[in-house]
Amino acid sequence: MTWFSPHRMVIQQGNYVTEDAVARVKPGMTRSQVRFLLGTPLLNDIFHADRWDYPYRIERQGQPAEEKRLTVFFDKDTVTRVEGNAFPATRPAIDNPPPAGQN
Repeated sequence: MTWFSPHRMVIQQGNYVTEDAVARVKPGMTRSQVRFLLGTPLLNDIFHADRWDYPYRIERQGQPAEEKRLTVFFDKDTVTRVEGNAFPATRPAIDNPPPAGQN
């Protein structure tokens, strides 16, 4: 039996985008409206100015890494389509131990 084990941090990278936020993004919306709903994109490639990428990756101890990627496509300043996947509407608790005395 081991009494001590090294602490492993939960590592989150990218934009946590939920399905309900993505459902609000509609063709014809402006870049400002999309930024308001989804946040600033992690990747904004100067060679692909007509798309914004929202990647997300989370690593938890003892679990496989979880990855999602959402891409919003524009024609000039308006949304034409959205591709990819997002997380469910509710954000899961990360490393929230139960209160003392409860297991």
